[in-house]
Order: sequence, then structure tokens, then C-alpha cells
Amino acid sequence: MSGSTTVAPERSPAIGPGRLVLVVGPSGAGKDTLLRLAQASCTDDHNVVFPRRVVTRESSAAEDNLAVSPDEFRRELDHGDFAVHWEAHGHSYALPREINDDIRAGRTVVVNVSRTVIDALRASYADVMVVAITAPPDVLAQRLASRARLSDGNIAQRLARSVDDAAAQADVTIVNAGSAEYHGRQLVRVIRNECWHE
Repeated sequence: MSGSTTVAPERSPAIGPGRLVLVVGPSGAGKDTLLRLAQASCTDDHNVVFPRRVVTRESSAAEDNLAVSPDEFRRELDHGDFAVHWEAHGHSYALPREINDDIRAGRTVVVNVSRTVIDALRASYADVMVVAITAPPDVLAQRLASRARLSDGNIAQRLARSVDDAAAQADVTIVNAGSAEYHGRQLVRVIRNECWHE
């Protein structure tokens, strides 16, 4: 992923005491599927928050984002409404500034982000856990082809991008090549700060 990364200027001291769980990985890895399963498992746990990202792309069954136009995104950015924002695949993405209130209240905030923001978020938040979700190349290719989302662009180009950087920065890696329910349980255990192996 390419583009600029900016974190809102709340750097000192690092925001805590809650945890920020960053979910990263290549397109087709199944991040949104595992996040949906994890969110369903945590429905009754009010200490776990799954904020919706703000994206300059329409929401879909695969991705429940807050869709805004590029002009709306720029206005919200200029107004200071974002905790962090970045550019990827021709779109603008952001996390709402309200996540800072949740983290200050001691909650765990779980978000799908670009690997390009990991370092900045580690510097800005006191307790950051990075979870890399990946899958073998043939599985990634099959999932991207079946999804056939126009905004995904050229599938071959996306698969050619290195995903090693995300895994190298990760605290935990989930290879999502089996049952989604099984890997969803692994993600829930990471979110709850439990042993993630079954």
C-alpha cells in the first residue's frame, strides 16, 4: 500500500490505558470476515469496540465502512475528526477520533488498517497489538477473483506487492487458510489478550 500517513497530534503522552489492536494483511486474506466473526463474538462485551473506518469508497457486504466523498473526507480531516488517516489503492481511509476516548476509558479498540500506519500508531498509543492475517498466494488470488470488486484494481499487481512487511511488524500472525470460524476464534483470543493457539 502506498500513500501518506498522518496521526492526529496527540503524541505526548501516549494514549492509554486501553489497547489498540491493529489488523493488517494483504487483500484477500479475509480480514473483514474474521473481524465480523470476532465482532459477533464480542457483542456483549462493552469493553471491546470495533469502530467503522471512514473511506472514500462505497460500503459493501464485505466492508462496513462509513462512505464519504473525497470532499467530505477533506472537510472532516481539516476539522480534526480523525485519529489517523492514510491513502491506499486510490482511496482515502481514516479512523474516527473517538477511538481515543475509548482507549482512554480502558477499552480495547479493534481496527483494520494499512501496515503503513503501524509505526505511527505504536508511537502514539501506549498499548498496541498488531495482528497480521494472511493466506497462501493461491488462496489470496482465488478470493480476490471471486470478490471481483472494481476498486481492487489489478489483482496481479496487488498480489505482487510484498506482504512480508506486515508480518515482520506483527505481534501475532494468523494464516487464514482453514475454517473462518476457527481463525475467528483465534482473533477473539488475541483481542481478549488470551493465548491465541488452540
